[in-house]
Amino acid sequence: MKALLIYPECTETFWSFKYALKFISRKAAYPPLGLLTVASMLPADWELQLVDMNVAELRDESLVWADIVCISAMSIQQKSTKEVISRCKMYDLKIIAGGPLFTVNASEFDSVDYMVLDEAEVTLREFLDDFTAGTPKHIYSTEIRANLAETPAPRWDLINVKNYSAMNIQLSRGCPYDCEFCNITSLFGRAPRMKTTAQMIMELDNIYQMGWRGGVFFVDDNFIGQKSRVKNEVLPTLMRWMEAHKYPFYFNTQISINVVDDPELMDLMSRAGFTAVFIGIETPNETSLNECNKIPNRNRDLLRNIHTIQQAGLQVQAGFIVGFDNDPLSIFEQLITFIQSSGIVTAMVGLLSALNGTRLYKRLETEERLVHNATGDNTDYTLNFVPKMNPETLLTGYQQIIESIYKPNNFYTRLKTFLREYHPRNKYKPPFNFEVVYTLLKTMISLGIIEKERTYYWRLFFWTLFHRIKLFPLAIIMSAYGYHFRKSFEQHLAVQTAK
Repeated sequence: MKALLIYPECTETFWSFKYALKFISRKAAYPPLGLLTVASMLPADWELQLVDMNVAELRDESLVWADIVCISAMSIQQKSTKEVISRCKMYDLKIIAGGPLFTVNASEFDSVDYMVLDEAEVTLREFLDDFTAGTPKHIYSTEIRANLAETPAPRWDLINVKNYSAMNIQLSRGCPYDCEFCNITSLFGRAPRMKTTAQMIMELDNIYQMGWRGGVFFVDDNFIGQKSRVKNEVLPTLMRWMEAHKYPFYFNTQISINVVDDPELMDLMSRAGFTAVFIGIETPNETSLNECNKIPNRNRDLLRNIHTIQQAGLQVQAGFIVGFDNDPLSIFEQLITFIQSSGIVTAMVGLLSALNGTRLYKRLETEERLVHNATGDNTDYTLNFVPKMNPETLLTGYQQIIESIYKPNNFYTRLKTFLREYHPRNKYKPPFNFEVVYTLLKTMISLGIIEKERTYYWRLFFWTLFHRIKLFPLAIIMSAYGYHFRKSFEQHLAVQTAK
């Protein structure tokens, strides 16, 4: 059996880093980890070929070669996914589909032959048994949660790692919290499940043996969901491995802000090689935090917490949301002031979006406020429900936030605030080679000469050299990020204005 594994194209988003990737000559931010893991679950006698459409074109030759097609996708990939399905049908190929997009929107893909939904460790096994017996069903779904101790390591041999800016690894699934707008608990539950430390080390060994050196993203929904195991097992094991391998990686992940309540945990993470964490801050408005059940964020001095985390050596990247029912008209100015004061360089501000399967979706459906399904990108200036605030006021205020925080003056001021208080403790040393020099020259020409932020770029360039020289590579990278964020939002706005 010849199986063609296809990862559809992601539309341009805040997290695509499309405009930043051009500086480092990479094609995509991360490999399709889920599909690479699924590849390890397929029969050993199947011939496999993987096409990540974010780094390579899906060619007719591959479709002619295949006996069957496996597609995995998220909501942000729905447009490309439908196009891929149509192409596969032209070649009369049977399609196996799975992943979050199909799990929450199965009814929209009737032309897919076999829907292997929920967690593949459970449903794919059942499908393969039936498929081998010649009795496959159309839909395979379950409420059973997978035992991650049985999850195989990804098939890294199916991709070229040089196409990506970082590698990724999954240690756990699930989150103990249940925010109204989040679909993690509906997909993976509230009881975090973890792989063993032996599995984690094997996956790190595999990435290391491929020759990868640099960033590795732990894609866990909440890395500290099982805090005791993380502190007592995961981080000490990770520290020993990093030391034995002379610190080849640096890590980032997603956590809740209550990490700040445990200084020892932050210290362990930083010493183990973590340099950045994504935290859902959402809003400085306490009433809106109560509305969306953002329990870890309530009754806190969020600004002080952010500064404490960054001073502990963990760069805070954060998500913010406007459009809650309880947002006051002053929320836009409040959020601008908060973000500027925080020193959060990577600040993803999005419009509230009602994702299928969330408690928010169900509530708004009951209130007859839903308009259409979410696009999967809450930064594209679209609303899929009727907000309590006047929609025009909300969209205008949202645009005001974006234009303010990513205006070069404000962005570079915020970046300098971050660099002043950030004290990383990881021992990873970036290589100094032709690629690094090439990247620096590209930023100097593009950001330092061509683009409108050139004055601010050079001020940061020399300030960092004289005041925080160890953070100079990071400062240049963050400058490229800022350029991407600004261009990405400008592109989204242009698309909406043209409609």
